[in-house]
Amino acid sequence: MSNGVDRDKRRFLTMLATGVGAVGAGFAATPFVLSMTPSARAKAAGAPVEVDISKLEVGQMLTVEWRGKPVWILRRTQEMLDKLPTVDKFLADPASKNTDQQPTYAQNAARSIKPEILVLVGVCTHLGCSPQQKFQVGPASGLGEDWPGGFFCPCHGSKFDLAGRVYRNVPAPTNLPVPPYLFLSDTRIVIGDDKRGAA
Repeated sequence: MSNGVDRDKRRFLTMLATGVGAVGAGFAATPFVLSMTPSARAKAAGAPVEVDISKLEVGQMLTVEWRGKPVWILRRTQEMLDKLPTVDKFLADPASKNTDQQPTYAQNAARSIKPEILVLVGVCTHLGCSPQQKFQVGPASGLGEDWPGGFFCPCHGSKFDLAGRVYRNVPAPTNLPVPPYLFLSDTRIVIGDDKRGAA
């Protein structure tokens, strides 16, 4: 009889120890498992970004972050748009034939869905510096008498026009990229998504 009690007691204690051990192992493993899952910031880095452009004045530029890169949204003036065809002869790819640099809906002279709203990834295609806005024309820009306005990369001197198209004979090999984007309304843009519901 005492052997039966000992066996039952032993079985109970074994099951109890196994259960406590399993719970303890679960608690110990939780931090390691959680450390392998992406953080909220990492998840958001690749997610589409919704931007309100209702307060963006004509001639102003707004910078937002998408996938860890600056994205510029410029509300161009009519004067800026009128200058685009005047610089074509100085550009390496004026017709934006390199289709890797923009979606098909932005493969036009303005490189945009709506001509007045330009959306660009603000990273130089040479070595990844961030170009500066140089919207002033002529000597006020610091880039010479004939500068029509655009973007200038201070790292190695690459120049881009007001559509992000690269000038000839500069280190940058291609135009600034146009990210996928869409308009939710006249005042809201989603960057990183050009089909509702898809990133």
